[in-house]
Amino acid sequence: MARSVRQSKIIEIINKQEIETQDELVTALKQAGFNVTQATISRDIKELCLFKIAGENKKYRYAFVESEDKNLSSKTNEIYRNVVLSITQVLNQVLVKTIKGTTEAVANVVDKLAISSVLGCVTGYDSLLVVTDSEESAKEVKSRLDNLLNDN
Repeated sequence: MARSVRQSKIIEIINKQEIETQDELVTALKQAGFNVTQATISRDIKELCLFKIAGENKKYRYAFVESEDKNLSSKTNEIYRNVVLSITQVLNQVLVKTIKGTTEAVANVVDKLAISSVLGCVTGYDSLLVVTDSEESAKEVKSRLDNLLNDN
């Protein structure tokens, strides 16, 4: 599988679970269908700029935090471009089809854009539904997501 898909899954896993070691991350990825080695995970951790923060159980865990500005990191843009398959606007909603298991990374992009007309997102396994306050707003959201998809 593509590196960006794997890295998207890493972000999803560490956002859902307290992962303390690279071995735990390798195991979680293997359970999700990714055949990876510790060396690969080590490179991914460096590329994603993951760091460790205090977890709830007095252990440290990996975390991924983007900068506070509203601009998306180049890594986030790359992941987005590699996992989005299609974007369709219907009435006041935008449906984003993705590679299986990557919708949370795309929802993170929508959240990071901080579009005031977005009322919320619903994620599935391979699709994200973005609900906006009007049909016009949905057209604008689709346009912004299309532009991200086509930016180089």
